[in-house]
Amino acid sequence: MKRLIAIAAALLAACFSLAAQNDKADNIIGKYSSVQGADAYKVKVFKASDGSYTAQLYWVSNPYDKNGNRELDPKNPDKSLRGVPCDQVVLIKGLRYNAEKQRWDGAKIYDPQRGIRVSVDCRFEGAKALKVHGNVLGIGETITWNRIAE
Repeated sequence: MKRLIAIAAALLAACFSLAAQNDKADNIIGKYSSVQGADAYKVKVFKASDGSYTAQLYWVSNPYDKNGNRELDPKNPDKSLRGVPCDQVVLIKGLRYNAEKQRWDGAKIYDPQRGIRVSVDCRFEGAKALKVHGNVLGIGETITWNRIAE
């Protein structure tokens, strides 16, 4: 009987630990704003059906080109995505929480200005500042996405 109680207690503790880890992983879900160069934008991060996280643009400061046409994504390496409006581009897909390193990683970030995808990891600096670090071959850049309430 004592052995059965010990096993049940261990299973319960494992369930609570997993739930706490999932809660921490879900901290990334939300809306963020940032500026890169002269371009201001807003991103929403949501949980995908496979449990990973996706970051998608939902607002850009100037969604129109100089002719008044909707700006698209002409530099996307995936030619089938070049017709996506600039304020609907998926920046990150497949991001996962790494509990050991206390960050989200395992994915690539797409830079629509340059038309490239590079490895990415994300971690919070404080409660509202998400540091998004992209790198390729050890050369990287970090931008800050600031959590917003909408």
